[in-house]
Amino acid sequence: LQVNLPPRSNVERSAMHKASAMMLLLAAVAAGPLVDATSFGQGLAANPIRKVVTMLQAMQTKVTEEGKKADELFEKYTCYCKSSGGNLAASIESAETKIAELSSSIESDSEKKSKLEG
Repeated sequence: LQVNLPPRSNVERSAMHKASAMMLLLAAVAAGPLVDATSFGQGLAANPIRKVVTMLQAMQTKVTEEGKKADELFEKYTCYCKSSGGNLAASIESAETKIAELSSSIESDSEKKSKLEG
């Protein structure tokens, strides 16, 4: 089947060219988010949604790293508390026995002093 169309005027051709150019422009704008921003440069093709997504990804990475550091510090603190708790209890116990020994030593020394003076 062949359709014989009458020849178009210059006005019709110009309108068709404008319409096809507008369609091409709309297709390019619609495909813009699909194109990687690095291929055109960060400033030209980076749309606001891409910027927000990139910012959220950076924040996610930062929060994940901070979480890992916090977990490591927590583990160190927990280990310190477990190990130093036993050491601290032993230190307190030895200090209490030493206090009792020193108290008896002071009493005996003060008795010797009073005998020697009097």
